Amino acid sequence: MENAEDWAAYKVERRAVSALEPYANNPRTHTDEQVAQIEASIREFGWTMPILIDEGGGIIAGHGRLMAAKRLGASEVPVIVAAGWTEAKKRAYVIADNQLAMNAGWDEELLRVEIGALDDLGFDRALLGFDDDYLADLFAEPAEPDPPKVSLAERFGLPPFSVLNAREGWWQARKAAWLALGIQSELGRGENLLQFSDTINEPDPAKRAKRKANGKTAARTFGQDLMRGEHVVGGGK
Repeated sequence: MENAEDWAAYKVERRAVSALEPYANNPRTHTDEQVAQIEASIREFGWTMPILIDEGGGIIAGHGRLMAAKRLGASEVPVIVAAGWTEAKKRAYVIADNQLAMNAGWDEELLRVEIGALDDLGFDRALLGFDDDYLADLFAEPAEPDPPKVSLAERFGLPPFSVLNAREGWWQARKAAWLALGIQSELGRGENLLQFSDTINEPDPAKRAKRKANGKTAARTFGQDLMRGEHVVGGGK
């Protein structure tokens, strides 16, 4: 590290704008809008940061400030000379000067406080350099949080009928009742499951014969009652 007494910033001088040469391969871009912001800042705050140049007047850092100076009609600008810098060091700083600044962030809570205070003092927030969309988002009311996700069991108090928990006793008891009646689980669901024998569907022979004579069967009514838990095995319902 060089001696602090040799730091370029310790030796500020003035140079004619016409004597300064922008770096042709500067990868940093400056839009008209951004240069206008720099120009407005210089009008408000004055010139606060000199342009960094090499011994021949080539600009290392401050291209946007030079463009703003030309818009302002300035004939001279403050500069600091990076004396003795190698070509590699100069080219590296052209990039580093911009990227190091971009690596910084904002504490947005404190930023809202500070910009809000400037609003109260009547200061033009446009001079701060933020675009309107960013400020709108910064001061937007926080969105309502999404409602917490709950399971069907939590929502309805019990799982839907199609979700069966084999560890719960009521289901084993229901299955045992079906097996006791001769219902085979491999028959499947729906109509197949309800195709029980006539004896199971209607134990009373007289009633069974009457239903057959009328072309009816007790399977559907019995099966629906059983699925709803309204039929008690051996209860005669």
